Amino acid sequence: MKLVQLIDFLRDRLKTVVRVCFVLLAVLVLLDAIPALVDKEHAHTWVEHVPGFWAVWGFVGCAILIILSKWFGHLGIMKREDYYDE
Repeated sequence: MKLVQLIDFLRDRLKTVVRVCFVLLAVLVLLDAIPALVDKEHAHTWVEHVPGFWAVWGFVGCAILIILSKWFGHLGIMKREDYYDE
């Protein structure tokens, strides 16, 4: 029951949740730019030297996954309630 209340609470404050997520992403990128915290000496590719690459990569990957899932759901998984009555 508390989970449902949490979801309702977050849904009512969706803009705030999105802003907090962007702030957390920015903090991760900034922390990744500090050489004392993250050792990039043994990076395998050039993109791993870019500050915040993996944080941004993960964020973009999650966003793409959500968009594709919603598209796929609207494409055929989600049907009207009276779908079988026809």
